[in-house]
Amino acid sequence: MTTAIRYYSKFGNSERMAQVVGEVTGAKPASVETPLTEEVDILFIGAGLFLAKVNGRIKEFARTLNPGKVKKVVCFGSCALSDSPVPQLRKIFEELGFSVAEESFTCRGAMGPWHGGHPDAKDLANLKAFTEKLVHGK
Repeated sequence: MTTAIRYYSKFGNSERMAQVVGEVTGAKPASVETPLTEEVDILFIGAGLFLAKVNGRIKEFARTLNPGKVKKVVCFGSCALSDSPVPQLRKIFEELGFSVAEESFTCRGAMGPWHGGHPDAKDLANLKAFTEKLVHGK
């Protein structure tokens, strides 16, 4: 199974999460500034929310992709003040014709004085377990 990982990370939270996904999948995480040129079975896409919105670079990245070359998109992210970035990520990719997995992962993310230390060790362990189950059925 071929896997790619892309993220947008303003405060470093999504990047840390992408590293965990990479440890499980063996794929090298990269920011959405890095084009995805290969065909993949799963694209993990991660982001947080800033002022209740996913950064526009996610949408710009998604527009560069061919839905025929990405079999499934799996969303992950963190947030400090809102519920989850996943609904916005899901909408971006579904509107462009991608198949988006029902499974997703969200945890708290630190932003300034809010939720300092998140994603913490427990959050990252939960992400690791989520990724292992999704990719390896464990």
